Amino acid sequence: MPSSELVTDTDTDSDSEEVEEVDLLVVGGGKAGKSLAMDRARAGRRVLMVERDKIGGTCINVACIPTKALVESARTLRLTRRAAEMGVAVEGEPTVALDLLRRHKETVVAGMVDAHRDMFAESGMDFVLGTARFLAERTVAIDVADGSRRFVSGVDVVINTGTSPAVPDIAGLDAAEAWTSETILQLERIPESLLIIGGGYIGCEFASMFATFGTAVTIVHGGAQLLPREDPDVAETVAGALRSQGVEVRLGSRAASVDRPIPGGRIIVAMADGSAVEGSDLLVATGRAPVTAELGLDSAGVEVTEAGFVEVDDHLRTTAPHTWAAGDVTGGMQFTHLSWHDFRVIRENLSGGDAATTDRLVPYTVFTTPELARVGLTETEARARGHRVRVATLATAAIPRAKTARDTVGTWKAVVDGDTDLILGAALFGRDSGEVVTALQMAMLGGLRYQQVRDAVITHPTMGEGLNLLFDALGGDDG
Repeated sequence: MPSSELVTDTDTDSDSEEVEEVDLLVVGGGKAGKSLAMDRARAGRRVLMVERDKIGGTCINVACIPTKALVESARTLRLTRRAAEMGVAVEGEPTVALDLLRRHKETVVAGMVDAHRDMFAESGMDFVLGTARFLAERTVAIDVADGSRRFVSGVDVVINTGTSPAVPDIAGLDAAEAWTSETILQLERIPESLLIIGGGYIGCEFASMFATFGTAVTIVHGGAQLLPREDPDVAETVAGALRSQGVEVRLGSRAASVDRPIPGGRIIVAMADGSAVEGSDLLVATGRAPVTAELGLDSAGVEVTEAGFVEVDDHLRTTAPHTWAAGDVTGGMQFTHLSWHDFRVIRENLSGGDAATTDRLVPYTVFTTPELARVGLTETEARARGHRVRVATLATAAIPRAKTARDTVGTWKAVVDGDTDLILGAALFGRDSGEVVTALQMAMLGGLRYQQVRDAVITHPTMGEGLNLLFDALGGDDG
């Protein structure tokens, strides 16, 4: 569409306006979108990126970064409480200082937001804080935060609007003023008692964190196990660790209704089985929903799934020409590092390449204390795919470094193909597992047999050395 052509915004009956043309229009500034916008702008392309309200994306503002900042606070508190075990004298009982806790989280986030403002400017892209809506293929109207309106058309368009907390349809939930995984980060208070609806990754992370802060935590989960994507034995190990931290775990308990009889008073969650739990506050952690409803994707020719996620092929192309989508909004696994790889896929394809998302080996870490790190297939998945499975397990307590740190909670598990000796996947639950899993990921990417990892000379004493011990559990076969 030439820049001289006019577009009429029929939704608002505004006057016709001139349409700006750019090489790349990015709608939503998450990890993939912002990385691609900066990359193409630095290469001399005309790039405009519009972001509704989170400079740097969800991860930095209301997800990975603030939550992990608070996880580190909880771990610091836990370690300080154990100082005497480590031969360190600490006067008095360490407690949470809410103002300092909030300041820690906010300064970490603010520092990263400011850094992104600088990076956006230095890249040469046109960064717009505002809300975009598609009027036609590759053409949007932007209601800018300053009250102005712009119309922009891109030769190529990337949709990277992400997700927001999903709130289930439970009677009385709205009136109870429940927190989501985003609003709880405002840290209005450390709750006396916290009810968490949902036993997935988000629910478990917040349960572990607030239990350490001194909150009485109850997880209400409708399924038979926490972390439904994990093997049952792994999920039960995590549940056991949470219980040891004081968390009450109620499985097979589906919330039917919520009541807060007195405004600001205690909250009662009634279960479908007739039982009930009560707490001072409530967190809803039941997943996330795509931010697509107000984008006008029909006008853009972009199809979405029944759940509202953008339909993409394995090259991240949508159903509209020259229109791509990346990150959580596509409905796959919702990890920032996966969104970053989406950026690499689209970057190559915009340059005439043929990159795809197929067969990606995607690790992830659940930041409970200790951590659960995962890569590859679970035992359940491996057996379902017909592999002749061998399973190696190791108690974290067997690793010398864990003993020196007096941090021995956890179990490591690896799944190996019995015919090829290749590592199919692993679930590492224990200290520093999120760091150690990268070594296994590299071994899997390199096609190493488990014996090569077992026999590698690994620095002592480190948690990574536990990989030697883990695969020793499979016996003395030299392969």
